[in-house]
Amino acid sequence: MLWSIMSKPLDLNQLAQNIKQWGLELGFQQVGITDTDLRASEPALQAWLDKQYHGEMAWMARHGMMRARPHELLPGTLRVISVRMNYLPANAAFASTLKDPTLGYVSRYALGRDYHKLLRSRLKKLGEQIQQYCGSLNFRPFVDSAPILERPLAEKAGLGWTGKHSLILNREAGSFFFLGELLIDLPLPVDQPVEEGCGKCVACMTICPTGAIVEPYTVDARRCISYLTIELEGAIPEAFRPLIGNRIYGCDDCQLICPWNRYSQLTDEAGFSPRKALHNPDLLELFSWSEAQFLKVTEGSAIRRIGHLRWLRNVAVALGNAPWSNAVITALESRKGEHPLLDEHIEWAIAQQIEKRNACIIEVQLPKKQRLVRVIEKGLVRDA
Repeated sequence: MLWSIMSKPLDLNQLAQNIKQWGLELGFQQVGITDTDLRASEPALQAWLDKQYHGEMAWMARHGMMRARPHELLPGTLRVISVRMNYLPANAAFASTLKDPTLGYVSRYALGRDYHKLLRSRLKKLGEQIQQYCGSLNFRPFVDSAPILERPLAEKAGLGWTGKHSLILNREAGSFFFLGELLIDLPLPVDQPVEEGCGKCVACMTICPTGAIVEPYTVDARRCISYLTIELEGAIPEAFRPLIGNRIYGCDDCQLICPWNRYSQLTDEAGFSPRKALHNPDLLELFSWSEAQFLKVTEGSAIRRIGHLRWLRNVAVALGNAPWSNAVITALESRKGEHPLLDEHIEWAIAQQIEKRNACIIEVQLPKKQRLVRVIEKGLVRDA
């Protein structure tokens, strides 16, 4: 590693400032620098794994404590450059989708282009720019794709503090942003963490539809709607199906209720703009998609990773939670026999529809969802 240019000592303080400016020019909203010491995070990570809170995400346990040791991913790593990029689109329309059970709710981070490739590409450019400036540099970009504890790193780098929902919160930007990391072998000056701002607030814990935030800063993924609709490969436990409502890919409730998200910032990235077919989509339309249609609509989207089968599984659950109608039952019946996993959820959904019909119930409104919609509509959080 060369720490000089043309035989002159490299000014690391100036370089750190340059890196932050280059990061802003590449479209990141904030850039921080920290060391690789995450030993303080290891006990909580081990306890979380010991309690099986990672569910079927075997890769979480497989990599174990490596997540807290960035230097093992890239030998020689001395610093981690942590970045954040806003993803909230201008027309997110949280409330209107959540309160209409005939529509499918897609977590707002997934409405546009897959963020992994976009952020990784920008981080690679940042690394190359540093490399060109220094003359030599070993670096490696990460975006939610390697065994690394990105949130503790972001917290140490001063990008925000960890909220009780376990996400990073920022006083000027809330939590609707992506994180990324660039591992480098330069001893740059590090930034300082910011003071936490949650206080006694437990809004995220009380609003969670499934009670997944089992204690402050701890999420039991097995109960989390994001896990159930994205990571879980098999059947969604029956007890959670009514609580999922119309959320067909992910969940934003713990962010939407957070008072800090009244300060959330809209994205400047055109790639994060909602795709028409995924923005406030009709559930019956979604359930009619063939695999070819699904693949076409989700090309370049984070949603594609769950595949057509799990997509239909999720939509079937949402249809079971939708207002009773013959059209819903007919649609559900039409896909019977395609796969045992789908059949299980179709049968459940039909039973829910019949129960509502027999009880003359048009729609079931869950109290937590009603409260969340009221909070959004009152403007207590930003409804982009």
